[in-house]
Amino acid sequence: MTENPMGRQRSGWRYKLYRAGRGIRRNWGLYLLLLPAVVLLFCFNYLPMYGVQIAFKDFSPSQGIQGSPWVGLANFQKFFNSFQSKNLIWNTVSLSLYSLIAGFPFPIILALMVNQIRVKRFKQVLQVVTYLPHFISTVVMVGIMLILLSPSNGIYGNLARVLGVQNPANIMGEASAFQHVYVWSDVWQHAGWDSIIYIAALAAVDPSLYEAATVDGASKLQRLWHIDLPFLIPTAVILLIMRAGNVMNLGFEKVYLMQNPLNTSISEVISTYVYKIGMISNQYSLSAAVNLFNTVINFVLLILVNGFSKKLGDTSLW
Repeated sequence: MTENPMGRQRSGWRYKLYRAGRGIRRNWGLYLLLLPAVVLLFCFNYLPMYGVQIAFKDFSPSQGIQGSPWVGLANFQKFFNSFQSKNLIWNTVSLSLYSLIAGFPFPIILALMVNQIRVKRFKQVLQVVTYLPHFISTVVMVGIMLILLSPSNGIYGNLARVLGVQNPANIMGEASAFQHVYVWSDVWQHAGWDSIIYIAALAAVDPSLYEAATVDGASKLQRLWHIDLPFLIPTAVILLIMRAGNVMNLGFEKVYLMQNPLNTSISEVISTYVYKIGMISNQYSLSAAVNLFNTVINFVLLILVNGFSKKLGDTSLW
């Protein structure tokens, strides 16, 4: 027998490094296939982190990142001392939590419903119909909403006049209606697509469990509650943790396209604010500071939710 080059120190970092190198040599083809993805990830996700330092500088394009003077936390103080900061944070958090609470259960419910369908053709048609809206682009989706909800010539306006309302309200122009329109249109568009992963999880359920439950006299509701739901919980927890890590990140395109002067008090969120002060007002350092604050909050929430999930059960990201 050949002697292990690392001796008996199997728990040391040298032995771990030796095992990692041996694994790479054995599976070099797989790592070669992975290399382009790693390079792209490094170039587009890690290399740009060099520019994060402009959040702590008074950045000037003519002076460059290194030549711009260091100002420390001045940009963060400027944001938190502004009259908009509290409103921006509240709008972002409230819209994100509303989207999470309203949108997270629907894919699970839809997956459970699809799993109960025994007619294969109808099941396939239902799946296609529910996940096709996911492929509608954001611009087209907002355009459809503007046309449907137009008080002058949209379906909403014409239907309201048929019912006797001569001057229907402008839903897209009402600040109180912005969050509801944003969230429920998002649920309609993405619930079918998000349910695919739950349907795949339910496909792994052993059919003998259903047969045993049926023999024991369990109803459909009881089989759903005691067999299907327990199988979905680990998947749901993982997706919930990942969603929690993006609580402060809202879809910039949809929010920005739905914005107008009448609903800005509710629709102005951190992502649109960063775009406006950075790309339109050329306040690059302030926009970088606000976006960095947003990212740090997401990271902290991800750590907390993952740790909380790990304490309650065995399901976590790491």
